[in-house]
Amino acid sequence: MARAAMRTISVVVPLFNSAPLLERVLTPLAAAAKRGEILEILIVDDGSTDDGPDTCRARGLELLSSGGHLGPGAARNVGVEAARGDIVLFVDADVVIHDDVPSIVRETFEAYPDCVAVFGSYDDRPAARGFVSTYVNLRHHCVHQAGNPEASTFWAACGAADRRAFTDAGGYDIARFERSSIEDIELGQRLRRRGGRILLRKDMLCTHLKRWTLRDMVVTEIFRRALPWGRLMMQPGYLASELNVSTRERWKAGLALLLVASVLAAPFYAPLGLAALAFAVLAFRVNRRLFRLILKRRGWAAMLVGVALHQLYYLYSSLTYGYCVLESAARGPVR
Repeated sequence: MARAAMRTISVVVPLFNSAPLLERVLTPLAAAAKRGEILEILIVDDGSTDDGPDTCRARGLELLSSGGHLGPGAARNVGVEAARGDIVLFVDADVVIHDDVPSIVRETFEAYPDCVAVFGSYDDRPAARGFVSTYVNLRHHCVHQAGNPEASTFWAACGAADRRAFTDAGGYDIARFERSSIEDIELGQRLRRRGGRILLRKDMLCTHLKRWTLRDMVVTEIFRRALPWGRLMMQPGYLASELNVSTRERWKAGLALLLVASVLAAPFYAPLGLAALAFAVLAFRVNRRLFRLILKRRGWAAMLVGVALHQLYYLYSSLTYGYCVLESAARGPVR
């Protein structure tokens, strides 16, 4: 019996003003193409005003255009339309994939014929060394590493989808998500509702190059993550909550709220000081994997900042989710 043809992989990279990072991003992709592990690299420019497109042309890469500054979802859709591979591997323009990512993608689709998408995780060695960057990237790493391998979501920074399944599902919803947001999560929900299987491969790793500031973290995670994600969760048919909104993470968020509330109330009622101490010890214990990793990578100062940032993260995420619940109740049931 003849052996089935090996499934081919097209890489799609949405590009917007990432010139300083591109050489690092493109190097492992070009190496994979040279080894024959990927069929093509499609760069989709989303209206860049820097030298990023020139860098791609200098490497001889195929450069497409989204038609303006329409957001990464629109750029990825353009890339998929042009792709010739059976599988489309999405890689963000601030992400450096590990060398084995293409082989992991192909192996996953071959081992699980019902799989329509697979995604990975940031590694535990973020490039940016600032306290906020360290915390955000390592938190993301820990959340994905603790996730359920059977997923109901998707992650486009380093994730692959069956091209036909992606197209049949309608691709990224660019009418709903005009900017970088949770367009990948919403796509994952649609793929699952259509009966597809989505897998989280914890060994499918990439390095994140993004440098985060405190303002970036708070604004991005409230308005581009927590708010649209909370609204998505309010919709009928929302599938299992996982990763950042898993049951485990919700309990941790509740603990953070108790900690913050007891700290604020302790000056007015002394016994709450002991409660605050107990909540602080418990909060450290349940998040010890993240805090130990920050300590290992960046030292004590980074870990202490990370502890504080983690409580802030749970606080604004919980308040935003509460707002979404109230907003949904005020609007009434969706018909």
